[in-house]
Amino acid sequence: MKKITATALVERDPDSGLYVAIVPGIPVAHTQAKSLDELRRNLKEVVELCLEEMDKDTKRHLPEFIGIQQFEVAV
Repeated sequence: MKKITATALVERDPDSGLYVAIVPGIPVAHTQAKSLDELRRNLKEVVELCLEEMDKDTKRHLPEFIGIQQFEVAV
């Protein structure tokens, strides 16, 4: 069985306090949770479900994670 390493972007919603995550390479892969441990479990589950639904060609073309850049902008 081939394995992939998925990368998620995680933010905390200031209103609800929930952790919110998306997997940029899999457009419908997103979830939220009260703790980071719960978020990790949710992410694994949602990515597994998304991959089950993907055809082989789409799976072969999943993007490669390069890195994250943070920057500031004036508000």
